[in-house]
Amino acid sequence: MRALMALLLVPCLAVGQVYRWVDDQGQVHYGQQPQGANAQAVELRPQVVERDAATQAREQRAERYFQARRDEQAKATQARREQQAQLAKACAQLRAQLASMPAGRRYYQPGADGERRYYTDEELDAARARLASQLSERCD
Repeated sequence: MRALMALLLVPCLAVGQVYRWVDDQGQVHYGQQPQGANAQAVELRPQVVERDAATQAREQRAERYFQARRDEQAKATQARREQQAQLAKACAQLRAQLASMPAGRRYYQPGADGERRYYTDEELDAARARLASQLSERCD
């Protein structure tokens, strides 16, 4: 209710004296201060627009539609951000894995019997190539 009262009072507060005058080049100007002897006071009347029930209903439907669109866009933006965060996390993991496999080191996997099974140089090269390929496909 207060907002409605404020909206009704704004035109009354904004009304001031406005003057109209024509300069030496023949251009018409408007301003709050009279410029020259030929300045004339202009009467300003606030415009009141009354809407019928059908127009108000249409405006409410349009507002609901636009609010639904804004909500959809916000959800899509949030989903995109979450997807980008997941991708960034996966890329960081891939980079960390690739960085943890420098050349010249030996890597193993514990076997079922508890003994270490060392990877061959070809297996390590293939693993590094696979990680680099995944990085280039997903992250670059």
